[in-house]
Amino acid sequence: MPRPARKALIDHRPWLLASVIASLGYFLLSDQLPGLFAMALKGAGVGLLAIYAARRSRGIDGALITAILVLASLADIVLEISFLFGAALFALSHLVAIALYWRNRRVNLRASQKQAAIAILLLVPAIAALSTWPQANWHLATLYAAALAGMSASAWISRFPRYRVGVGTLLFVVSDLMIIAREAGRFDPIVADWMVWPLYYVGQIMIATGVVQALRNDTAKALHR
Repeated sequence: MPRPARKALIDHRPWLLASVIASLGYFLLSDQLPGLFAMALKGAGVGLLAIYAARRSRGIDGALITAILVLASLADIVLEISFLFGAALFALSHLVAIALYWRNRRVNLRASQKQAAIAILLLVPAIAALSTWPQANWHLATLYAAALAGMSASAWISRFPRYRVGVGTLLFVVSDLMIIAREAGRFDPIVADWMVWPLYYVGQIMIATGVVQALRNDTAKALHR
């Protein structure tokens, strides 16, 4: 293994491994741990991805992907205290993500890519509205879903790899729609308990590694010009 690659493995991959271990630990042990320990373990899953992104990326885009992951990690913790404030932090994370993806949007889009983005923008809030109507906070759920849809749609038309970053955002979308439906009493909570966290975390690690790798490829190309 070349020396630079070996150094990268030693310096940075442990953050990803630690993130996976924390995420698995939360998923498997959260019911058996005291509340504060479970919250810390939950936040560490994506929080360690934020450290990975901060160490592996540079510039404005690097700061943005780090901020996205930091906000998501905080939201994971705050959700255990306040569902409303946790959702607000996630919405802020989505807005930062939209800024990142819009800065890196593709110049030339195929019709199918535009259609996919439009479908995401329309379907995700519609599903959230149908899942929660006519309950009191259906409009808040729909508004949140609109931010979620904007995040995923903008990722889909960005230059970042769609089959990593784009698909990662779709897993995130499915996870959050399950939460919305569960809270509205429209989705089996037992099924949600088994599916929400794995979908969310896998989506986040796909997003983090996909964006970071693309940014590092840019840096490598710039150095070889």
